[in-house]
Amino acid sequence: MADPRGFLKTTERQDRPKRPVPVRIMDFKEVQKAQDPEVLKAQAGRCMDCGIPFCHRGCPLGNLIPEWNDLVWRGHSREAVARMHATNNFPEFTGRVCPAPCETSCVLGINQPAVTIKQVEYAIGEMAFEEDIVEPFIPDRLVGQTVAVVGSGPAGLAAAQQLTQAGFTVAVYERDDRIGGLLRYGIPDFKLEKEVLDRRLEVMRAEGTRFRTGVEIGRDITWDQLRRRYDAVVMATGALEPRELGVPGRDLAGVHHAMDYLTQANRVVAGDEVPDQIHAKGKHVVVLGGGDTGSDCIGTANRQEAASVTNIAIGFELPVDRPEDQPWPMDPRVLDVSSSHEEGVDRVYLSSTVEFLGEDGHVTGLRVAETEYLPDGRRVPKEGTERVVPADLVLLALGFTGNQSGDAVEQIGTGLDQRGNIDRDDTYMTNVDGVFSCGDAGRGASLVVWAIAEGRACASSVEKFLTGSTRLPFPVGPTTRGIDLR
Repeated sequence: MADPRGFLKTTERQDRPKRPVPVRIMDFKEVQKAQDPEVLKAQAGRCMDCGIPFCHRGCPLGNLIPEWNDLVWRGHSREAVARMHATNNFPEFTGRVCPAPCETSCVLGINQPAVTIKQVEYAIGEMAFEEDIVEPFIPDRLVGQTVAVVGSGPAGLAAAQQLTQAGFTVAVYERDDRIGGLLRYGIPDFKLEKEVLDRRLEVMRAEGTRFRTGVEIGRDITWDQLRRRYDAVVMATGALEPRELGVPGRDLAGVHHAMDYLTQANRVVAGDEVPDQIHAKGKHVVVLGGGDTGSDCIGTANRQEAASVTNIAIGFELPVDRPEDQPWPMDPRVLDVSSSHEEGVDRVYLSSTVEFLGEDGHVTGLRVAETEYLPDGRRVPKEGTERVVPADLVLLALGFTGNQSGDAVEQIGTGLDQRGNIDRDDTYMTNVDGVFSCGDAGRGASLVVWAIAEGRACASSVEKFLTGSTRLPFPVGPTTRGIDLR
């Protein structure tokens, strides 16, 4: 530990600065800015290098957080980047969009604000490219076996990079016209500018990973054909089946799933023409659902100059501070106030949608009622509490119920679990020999950091399946060359 009294000298937590609200809602550029190097150093120096680093427990990747905090404090950029890439393929993604469960496990959080782990992670991800530390890692030899990865979200990309660097010939199939999955079309640029994704993809192309866009497995190529063409197949198709809201008026024009809205907005920001785009300009927008997807809809609607934005949640408003029944180092359920919430939204809680109202086939409002909790845990609309919320555009951000892999089930017989996810064993193998599943496709909708962790672990299982042993997920990558990681 560089400074054993760092957490005593710097007791104040300083997060990355944000652009002013009136400025940032005029464009889709990233909200947050880079931190002053001296402030970053002081914040990294707050890490106590605990005897038992609970932040490791909080991070699904097992990031070596105290080590790279110390290296950033010392100004050892190359070594910090190496330590980060030893466990995380894409720190430039997680440093932007991960909700940082590591911070709620930080020991300093017992009596001080937690260490700003996420912003240090972001800084390391940027150092890697700004200082030209990241170079393509091309394996010394190819093993002569091929792997198809279906889906190019964070799980698929992590699995593909690990396997490519281990010497396999890897092809990533994506049904959309661009690589990236939800990183590309699900997350707005104000959280993750797509140049960040593109520069990482260029590294992966240089390493040898092959990308095939505009190919939908099950339609353009059958799953059975893919399985016979490759030695192994990794299904990283995500969990994009949206949760429906079965109330009267659901079929009215102006009621849309959130991902349809966000995908179109991201395409327009990328320069595409989207006929009949779902747009919020001048409209009273209601977002149903209080998660990250709902937050992204709020930020997008404000940038599209919505007349008003209302966010309706069926449950209670969560507390701002950690509840007593969720003590450290548990990940507490507390109120999330994102940059999008700061930009303007009316947040309404304990409200259940009873029906959508409309005129001439288009939505004009929602009839909502106060949520009542029954003894068996069910939540129902309370009689006599109904009211109408005006709305010209309603966005359903209610989560996801599973993946869209019906063709795989039908064509090669992969099974589904009770939640509609692709069933797999402890090695990520499905019931079909040589076919694996990782990320949201197998665990359900989750965090980007879990997707990367599963992609890495799945790659290790694929290598063991094909060769009988595995070197993964040990450090295999461009930033480890010439640096002693012992």
